[in-house]
Amino acid sequence: MRPAPAGRQPPHASMSARQHGVIDGSCSMKFKVAASVLTLGAVAMAIGSSADRNDLFAARVWPQSPQAEARPSASGGRYIVQAGSLETARKQVEAVGASVRGELALIGAVTADLTSEQVGRLSRDAGSHLFRDTALSTAGKSRVVPDTAGYRFVDGTAMKAEKRFTTNYPALAGATELQQSGITGRGVTIAILDSGLWGGGKDQLHKRVVGSLDVLNPGKDKAEVKKDPYGHGTHIASIAAGDTPGDDGRSFGIAPEADLVIVRAFDENGVGTYEDVIAGIQWIIQNKARYNIRVLNLSFGAPASSNYWEDPLNQAVMAAWQAGIVVVAAAGNEGPDPMTVGVPGNTPYVITVGALTDNYTPFDGTDDRLASFSSTGPTFEGFVKPDVLAPGGHMVGSLWPASTLANVDPGSVKKDQSLFIMSGTSQATALTSGVVALMLQADPSLTPTDVKCRLVASARPAVTPEGKLAYSVFQQGAGLLNAQDAVREVVRGCSNQGLDIAADIAGTRHFGGPANQDAEGNFYIMDMDGSTWGGDVSSDGYTWSRGYTWTRGYTWSRGYTWSRGYTWNRGYTWNRSNAWASGYTWSRGYTWSRSVPWWDGSQNVNPGMKPASAGWLVPNE
Repeated sequence: MRPAPAGRQPPHASMSARQHGVIDGSCSMKFKVAASVLTLGAVAMAIGSSADRNDLFAARVWPQSPQAEARPSASGGRYIVQAGSLETARKQVEAVGASVRGELALIGAVTADLTSEQVGRLSRDAGSHLFRDTALSTAGKSRVVPDTAGYRFVDGTAMKAEKRFTTNYPALAGATELQQSGITGRGVTIAILDSGLWGGGKDQLHKRVVGSLDVLNPGKDKAEVKKDPYGHGTHIASIAAGDTPGDDGRSFGIAPEADLVIVRAFDENGVGTYEDVIAGIQWIIQNKARYNIRVLNLSFGAPASSNYWEDPLNQAVMAAWQAGIVVVAAAGNEGPDPMTVGVPGNTPYVITVGALTDNYTPFDGTDDRLASFSSTGPTFEGFVKPDVLAPGGHMVGSLWPASTLANVDPGSVKKDQSLFIMSGTSQATALTSGVVALMLQADPSLTPTDVKCRLVASARPAVTPEGKLAYSVFQQGAGLLNAQDAVREVVRGCSNQGLDIAADIAGTRHFGGPANQDAEGNFYIMDMDGSTWGGDVSSDGYTWSRGYTWTRGYTWSRGYTWSRGYTWNRGYTWNRSNAWASGYTWSRGYTWSRSVPWWDGSQNVNPGMKPASAGWLVPNE
């Protein structure tokens, strides 16, 4: 991505979620942009005149994503259609001669297979909003690991191959002592929306499944649905809530007594669609009270193809958050480049998780570092993401030995115990969901915003020997989470400041974050007067030139004090009135998805659709 011209900030070019247009989740977007007056009702601090505010926040926000470039027409395919209400959307689809496939009442949408001519007619209707149904991919992959794989003990001696299936991540995350004191997630239900859950193995996770839904096979919503041909969902569930002991007798799971709700929306290749995933979230919200669902784990993603509020999946995720469910989402495995956080992790409200690697020394935390594959912020709207980091390298979990993942990477399987090693922000997200369950058992009164606040406030940023931040906030957020500190934390009100989720969902107001980019391409956090916070990455960590050496470990400091508190964790009303008069277009040459396809286009999804980031391949680091 190239920086904006000298002296100019990235342009505004946005639209309300209820304005008309076509968003093509696979490659581009066509829409009309209307000017609006900036309001700053969400800003908590006074910053001078209204004119000053307009100038300041016109410079703060980001342009549309690189995929959001206008083009003359949109192709046919499966679309999600919104038009103000479910009934209106249905009528508009039928008016162009198409049939409604299904309803997504949660976001007031219908789905339909449309020809290019029908897409063109609907896009000209001022009341319609179209989004091409996009393929999603689970955000965790494995690559073949050599027998020894470079694993070492604390004293530096080599670790035998069979010892790779021991783990230390519950202790690293601060969960072990909580478990020993009786904080195990009991009474809290985690919903895992993924590829299913295998009913075998030592873990016996299915015994704690209180409800389930197979979106791919409607009607099978009972607890006895026990299948996961891909394997990813089982691995995720075992990290979040498993009770299987490893070779050393310690449990892999973070919340080993939490209940589970399993929603299968991804097929045997780890691919799902927006339609299926949104339907799954809709069911989870509807059954929140029935199953006491407090946490929703989303270990998958797709490249952003619009502003966060335009995206139907993000709309569903915001609805879950508003309903009182803590949503934990993967940042993605598209790092280390900036602005690579995908959907739904780019939603400002939710807890977005990046990954830490153990550097092949699972029992030595001194050389742990940010994983180079971990996606990095800011988002296109200027929000700091990820929010926190969690262990995500060489994660041991349960897996069906005959699953797709096991067959692709047999070197990472321990068949006699049905264990599998996998890396990714998927696994970091699962661990975080387990930590959230511990927090909610300790204090059931916490709201989703409270949970996010305490998780962020108690995190430990990586620091250099000189006591400076080792990574910018765009890389590590608030730092490495710590379950003990999060449970003990008492602060409230330090997250999602200035945001209004009700207005966002209603489409009456949207928000941008405080991040920006200067003429040299450096990312920085803007202060309330428009100035830069801090100097360079070695001072306050609020400015980032994109450079970093990935070969060393840093101390994850418990005592580090943020020089500005957490005021970078806030939003401001989005200003759409300052689009470039000259028609400046963000770099057309920028490639948003840099992943290598994991499969060779064989997924059984809509014709012409390729899984978005289906190949989030993760290096073994």
